[in-house]
Amino acid sequence: MFYKTILVQVYDSKHLDARVEAAANIAVRENAHLIAAGLTGVTKFIRETFAIAPDAPAAIDLSPDIKMLRERAHGALRQAEDLATRFGVKSFEKVLIDDEAVHALIFLARYCDLIVLAQPDPDEDASMVDPDSHEHIATGCSEPALIMPYTAAYGNAGEQVLIAWNASQQAKRAVHNALPLLQRAKRVEAVIFNPAPDPGNIYGTPPGDKLKTYLARHNVDIKVMTPTIGDDIDDALLSLAVDGGFDLIVMGCYSHSRFRELILGGTTRAVFKSMTVPVLMSH
Repeated sequence: MFYKTILVQVYDSKHLDARVEAAANIAVRENAHLIAAGLTGVTKFIRETFAIAPDAPAAIDLSPDIKMLRERAHGALRQAEDLATRFGVKSFEKVLIDDEAVHALIFLARYCDLIVLAQPDPDEDASMVDPDSHEHIATGCSEPALIMPYTAAYGNAGEQVLIAWNASQQAKRAVHNALPLLQRAKRVEAVIFNPAPDPGNIYGTPPGDKLKTYLARHNVDIKVMTPTIGDDIDDALLSLAVDGGFDLIVMGCYSHSRFRELILGGTTRAVFKSMTVPVLMSH
């Protein structure tokens, strides 16, 4: 498993540098092609304008606003290109997106191996992305999504990795999709919350033994933690990541037609909204 094409979400934001740095560092390590997808928010702006004023004349001139939005996106793309060059990315591409961001990024991700997304900052202008856009993209595409928190910068995410493991298909896919990062990490640990009872021996004996054996064959050495906790697995996971000094959580997730929730038993939204370290999710 290698990352040969990486897609990074780009828009005017004070957190852009950290997100592009993380994507660029992975691209350099993997000798990958990096695509910066610049979001203009034009479609969202037009939709919201006519939703507020549905009786506005058809001839209303939105061109100055559209031009301004595109100029902002071009500026963010130039910033991303400068950063990628500075960090040594050899193959770089810029794409300007006027269309609805979620669907456009999900489509572009089909031709990539990894997508790097932003956790939207509630204190920033929401004209580029919706507050839960990262959730919809991560659960809407089949590629792994690396979601960067707005609370802190993690330019070298993946040196200290925590795997949230429950032996599910989704968790296994997340681990598989994270192999390039796991193989380069300085430390990898897995956590299995409340592993007993285990009548099907899905975790191995002792718990986590099967995962350790699997990853060892990929030259990844891990330690396994098996804490017993209550029902708040999402809070326990995030607290463990911070307290343990981890800079990346690897976990599986799944979506339902009417709601999204973590395979680990908590809610996806809780992790998406409360994350303070990067999270690599596979759907």
